[in-house]
Amino acid sequence: MSHMFTTICLAALLTGCGSVGVGLGIGFPVIPGVSIGVGVGSGGVNAGVSAGHGPVSAGVGVNQKGQVTGTAGVGTSTGVGNARVGVGVGTGGVLYDPNDPKNRDKSIAR
Repeated sequence: MSHMFTTICLAALLTGCGSVGVGLGIGFPVIPGVSIGVGVGSGGVNAGVSAGHGPVSAGVGVNQKGQVTGTAGVGTSTGVGNARVGVGVGTGGVLYDPNDPKNRDKSIAR
């Protein structure tokens, strides 16, 4: 079951910020229901941690721009040999953007 959560959440993690999309990723279970993974999708390269129950999952990741993203997704998977293959859709948004001028330390500028 935890492989399904990984597949679903990785699909969610791979979406573009504030958009809906799909992606392809690989995840590794850490404990039941929690996985770490990396993937590529419409939002670029992303690495993150996912947790879920049933067909629903949520995750936090870091994309190739250094942005921290939060996601939610839903999907399904099936066993293929010793692995699981699935499809999912999700939505996500930027929680923190290091390049956003509002996040820069203003005390440094003189």
